[in-house]
Amino acid sequence: MTDFSFGAFGFNGLSNVNIVLGKNGTGKSHILKQAEQLLTNNPEFGVVRYLSPERGGNLVHNPSMEQNLANPNWLRSSRNQNQANEFRQQSTTQFKVLETLTLREIESTPELRADLTFTFDTVVERINSLLDRVQIIRAEAAFTISDRTSNEAVNAEALSSGESELISLAIECLAFEKRIEPDKKNLLLFDEPDVHLHPDLQSRFATFIAELAMQADVYVVIATHSTSMVGALAKYGANVGFMTPGMTTVEFEPLNKVIETVIPVFGAHPLSSVFNESPILIVEGTDDERIWQQVVRSTSGRISLYPVAVGGLGEMPEYEEITVRILNAVYDKPVGYSLRDRDDGSSDIDDLEPIIRMKLACRAAENLILSDDVLTRNGTEWSLIQKLIEEWISTNPNHSQLQHMVEFAKTKFDRYNADLKEIRMILMSILASSKPWEIEVGQAIANIQIVENPAQHSLQSYLGDKVVRILLS
Repeated sequence: MTDFSFGAFGFNGLSNVNIVLGKNGTGKSHILKQAEQLLTNNPEFGVVRYLSPERGGNLVHNPSMEQNLANPNWLRSSRNQNQANEFRQQSTTQFKVLETLTLREIESTPELRADLTFTFDTVVERINSLLDRVQIIRAEAAFTISDRTSNEAVNAEALSSGESELISLAIECLAFEKRIEPDKKNLLLFDEPDVHLHPDLQSRFATFIAELAMQADVYVVIATHSTSMVGALAKYGANVGFMTPGMTTVEFEPLNKVIETVIPVFGAHPLSSVFNESPILIVEGTDDERIWQQVVRSTSGRISLYPVAVGGLGEMPEYEEITVRILNAVYDKPVGYSLRDRDDGSSDIDDLEPIIRMKLACRAAENLILSDDVLTRNGTEWSLIQKLIEEWISTNPNHSQLQHMVEFAKTKFDRYNADLKEIRMILMSILASSKPWEIEVGQAIANIQIVENPAQHSLQSYLGDKVVRILLS
């Protein structure tokens, strides 16, 4: 972990690959620009390069820019703004610089000179590895673009925005890599590299960035809205910092298993309404996850949630806390939910904004099996089920779960409060249901008829008022 201080600002806890997550207006661009401005002439640092977020232009060679590049401050000053209208023309000029730097590297490195397979085309292939439909080919001015299938020339203006973006950014990354000073700290600052890139391409480019950062041992800081990029970078030991308005020091932390589990949920662009149309629902375990997945399927979108299972009640607070930080850093007016079993406690629980927290009114999800709604769906009623349970106890004296069934009987068959976890499969067999219990319960919830004064053992009463009001109304 490495800390960088620059003026009134700072990055704490940096690894090779680092992500800054934050909504528009939180100051992500500003802190990256400050890092470039204040660290560029710091003797501890080699190359510090900032890449602006709105990158315009076309991939055409402009000879006049070659002269401008001779001034080390020209590129920095031209990009020290959110809109860099000639960014891609600059990248095309950088391609010639990349070629020169590569050839000089080969010339000065005996190992590379001895490797006859390594040429500038080897570097070009790293760019082409990001592309599917087209490829670039080195040329006198800079490069040409051709269709991979037909080999026909492709005009730069005919490229998709994603293709242009990948070529441009790859050139910038590789030119940075060739300029680094190995005995110093080198820093590449990316401002929204996800712009113009489909989520699949975001993931592909994220891998490209991470591998470059680790192989070259440089620091990369990526300010983004894209949780697709965050998910792709998780396997590379990336650190993440959540930025909020007014923050001047970003504290980075490893992308732990909780963040890796939660982050894929937030795949929609933060400024869209897609996420809030299908908000996260954190639940205790995979059984609960399957129940609510079935609810979503059975309602054909009327109830739209994204259930995420944690490893048990003990992990719920950490998942909730991480989710709150992600929601507040990435989304406008977000909302999320969490749902616990009541167990032996109260069904009351305070919200952790923007997470609305709930508990079942009955003891646990397994108790929903014996609600009147589920019994009715299976063509039976509670009085008959009681008799069948008593018969089961008398005819299964050696069953491994006998004691749990006896304990249930000792509660006077308190189906609302008893601990049914160990006997849920037996109860389903007594109901003669052919479905997994999670599916049975999920379908019953999906078909619930909400009434003003629910019966004591209705599914509505077992779920509880808050669950019904928030998730099902």
